[in-house]
Amino acid sequence: MMTSVENSDNAVTLGALSRVRVVLVHTTHPGNIGAAARAMWTMGLSQLVLVSPSRFPAPEAEAMASGADEVLERARVVGTLSEALTGCVWAAGFSARSREFAGRVLAVRQASEEAARLLAAENAPSQEIALVFGTEMSGLSNEELAQCTVAATIPANPRYSSLNLAAAVQVAAYELRVALGAGTVWQAPRFVGATHEDIERLYAHAEKTLIACGFLNPERPKRLLPRLRRLFARAGLEREEVNILRGILAEMDALLGEKNQSGENKKL
Repeated sequence: MMTSVENSDNAVTLGALSRVRVVLVHTTHPGNIGAAARAMWTMGLSQLVLVSPSRFPAPEAEAMASGADEVLERARVVGTLSEALTGCVWAAGFSARSREFAGRVLAVRQASEEAARLLAAENAPSQEIALVFGTEMSGLSNEELAQCTVAATIPANPRYSSLNLAAAVQVAAYELRVALGAGTVWQAPRFVGATHEDIERLYAHAEKTLIACGFLNPERPKRLLPRLRRLFARAGLEREEVNILRGILAEMDALLGEKNQSGENKKL
């Protein structure tokens, strides 16, 4: 089940993601199929199409899927890329190396934005697209790339631009997910915020303690107090945090009182 995705994404986004095929062509190592399945599942993609893989199913694929078994169970195995793309209105063939007759070449982010517009089109609510990746050693052939609508590339270190297959799938799936607007992230819990009165009492307490310890000269305060006020405002303090700070100030007050009392006793 895709619980975490369902909790964070709206129905429109989920519907769009369900119409994306990830096509792996002539994959030689079944472990890469499993790793690609895991990369897909983390981004909410579930359609995996394998074009003449060397071995599948295989225990190595299951091991590398690491919980994305549902993607492997749904995977379709076909004989040709043409068969894998049947019914698709758009396909991006991924390649790290330049090709003389590649046609339109887009960076992965641009390709994802174009794909997202097609998936979100109101006049075509059921059309499917594909993200196509070639074999590990040489990628897609020129003939295979020519069957795709666009050539897509992941901008990387020009001295070493070839990504691992699963890593390339992960980047492409993430970019498409973001392009579709699925950017919800978890939030840390927010506790009870400090009120205006809480902050004012803290401010007054701090001023009194700073004067008592000699850090603040009330006759020449300079800009210390306004800066403290700005600091408190910028921090967005919670009530418990104010209590902690005032507790620290109270301990300082007690120590200052003991010091003063000790000094008075010595004078006597």
